[in-house]
Amino acid sequence: MRTRVTELLGTRYPIVQGGMQWVGTAELASAVSNAGGLGILTALTQPTPEALAREIDRCRGLTDQPFGVNLTILPTVNPPPYAEFVDVVIDKGVKVLETAGQSPKAFVETLKRHGVRIVHKCTSVRHALSAERIGVDAISIDGFECAGHPGEDDVPGLVLIPLATRALRIPVIASGGIATGRGMAAAFALGAEGINMGTRFCATVEAPIHEHIKQALVNAGERDTNLIFRTLHNTGRVLKNAVSDEVVATERRPGGCAFADIQPLVSGQRGRQALSSGDVNAGLVWAGQVVGLIDDIPTCHELIQRLVAECREALTMASALAGAPDALAEV
Repeated sequence: MRTRVTELLGTRYPIVQGGMQWVGTAELASAVSNAGGLGILTALTQPTPEALAREIDRCRGLTDQPFGVNLTILPTVNPPPYAEFVDVVIDKGVKVLETAGQSPKAFVETLKRHGVRIVHKCTSVRHALSAERIGVDAISIDGFECAGHPGEDDVPGLVLIPLATRALRIPVIASGGIATGRGMAAAFALGAEGINMGTRFCATVEAPIHEHIKQALVNAGERDTNLIFRTLHNTGRVLKNAVSDEVVATERRPGGCAFADIQPLVSGQRGRQALSSGDVNAGLVWAGQVVGLIDDIPTCHELIQRLVAECREALTMASALAGAPDALAEV
């Protein structure tokens, strides 16, 4: 499949693995890249820039295909050394940086000067236009169905993707709610030139999380996610479990809640422990509504081959329907 996204990223297929905390390690990223997509290492999964450098080396030992790094820029009291993580990406010759959260404006000039392509993840068209103006190379537009932080506008992909492709000149990668080849075909029909998947890649053989968590994603339906942090205007979508149920209940209590009231429940280390131990109720497990479409745990190669075959079949069927009034009977 050739689109502006494959040309930009140097991949065989326009399929990008989302940058996921605790999950975007060399094992998963290399497997996605070897299968023809773009694997992504998550910078902040690593404790230091030096550790990221070692993880990049480890990934290179597992694949000779292109892979990228995700850097999520968040407004925190004690921010990580973002500039040093960017320096590692440049020094190690990684050619794709996926940014998310706040604007990557402070790093764009340096990254471009060193030939690094920047894919910025947004949840609204207005932020995507701002990112285009500062010089990013592509936009990953994240619909309300997604895992993680879908923003506060609550606009789903069926509306957000065509709005973004209509407004932007640079390539758009559809993100959120995609797990099948039909979803990939739909994204193309809406004007996107690639897809980004996070939750679906968690339910693969190579994902570095416990089998019990993977099976929980398989068993979950489309209604089995919770929206947390709504009252704090920092909405996040996670798997429905005992912890996220308690967070929602705390936010809904009379008088509301402060972040300090739920902080012990939502700590990153608790989430990491859940992923590694297999105890689904030990912490937050970030997942999108796409869990309703996940029925198995394939290898990344099997998943991507299936996606591409289903996508081609769906596009062929749609083309046949468009070509003749009685095409439905023929198909």
